[in-house]
Amino acid sequence: MKKIVFFLLVSVSFWSCKQESQNSSTLPTTQRTTVPISYAKGFTITKHDNHSVIEIKSPWPKAKKSFNYVLISREEAAKTTFMKEAYDGIIITPIENIIVTSTTHIPALELLNVEETLRGFPGTDYISSEKTRTRIDSNAVRELGKTEGLNTEVVLDIAPDVLVAFGLDGKNKALETIKKANIPVIYNGDWMEKSPLGKAEWIKFFGALYNKEQQADSIFNRIQTDYNDAKKLALNTTKKPTILSGAMYKDVWHLPNGESTEAQFLKDANANYLWRNTKGSGSLSLNFEVVYDTAKDADIWLSPAYYRSKAELEQANTHYSNFDAFKNNTIYTFANTAGRTGGVTYYESGMARPDLVLKDIIKICHPEVLPDYTPHFFKPLK
Repeated sequence: MKKIVFFLLVSVSFWSCKQESQNSSTLPTTQRTTVPISYAKGFTITKHDNHSVIEIKSPWPKAKKSFNYVLISREEAAKTTFMKEAYDGIIITPIENIIVTSTTHIPALELLNVEETLRGFPGTDYISSEKTRTRIDSNAVRELGKTEGLNTEVVLDIAPDVLVAFGLDGKNKALETIKKANIPVIYNGDWMEKSPLGKAEWIKFFGALYNKEQQADSIFNRIQTDYNDAKKLALNTTKKPTILSGAMYKDVWHLPNGESTEAQFLKDANANYLWRNTKGSGSLSLNFEVVYDTAKDADIWLSPAYYRSKAELEQANTHYSNFDAFKNNTIYTFANTAGRTGGVTYYESGMARPDLVLKDIIKICHPEVLPDYTPHFFKPLK
């Protein structure tokens, strides 16, 4: 562990060290206020007198350290000296231009009405939002290549106030190059959350970047209320339809584990997921015979991988047609709900709007509970 204490003076350009020492002040010891986070486990926000600190606890599986970022206004940054080497970035707020790297980040920008600050994205075809697609078509959002190998030349040309990254293992060389160019890189670990509402609560992360904490809190509270109200309606029903999920890939059937977010949705929808008692938050890998013996009579088959029709499903494996859900036309998928360039809407908006995902599943399992509701993501497989 390094023993050297270094000083980082943040000027108007927030990386310059030209400010005279007599015109700057070190961060004072102030009373800290922790922003309430109800469900998310992967980040905290601590507010001080003239700045905030975001701690990212779990940016990827088995991360060995947490990451700390200072959020401070340009005016305060011009007169403040930071003496702690523990900070992984100094970010000037509010953000005026941004690069994000996951489609799950797009809904937060749009919910906060700051989508016009988005300047670049890796794999723009994956974005399904029509509002952001319009900006892509007008070249307001530039293509950055692949997440694993970002086009650093374009990133440096954009010169964003911050790049919001997600990492699988923290070994992205392109991100290291971007950091060396004095562009702050902040990790977002929304995908690591174990609960639907925990993932949605990451809108507070973006609220802090844009000084829109109250708006983010209000948006999340509405989502939380709608989710819990729908859950109460479902729990009042007496019938629990049995649920099969997933499909085969290279002779292995992949389906959600009993402690996964997908299983939580099914539990809150008052459905009987046939693998609800398994342990773990990832996916199960089973052979066909085990799945068939357990779920051949299942009432509903949800999310059969990327198959877009029953014909595709049967062509991939004729044994699929032996399931009751196949015979009874009770297979539902989100694969057919996509943007005009093919981006699947569920993968973009589902994490931000778990209330809509839950209502979709309730509509499938208990249609009488939400008679006037039209599903957003899940549609019958035809």
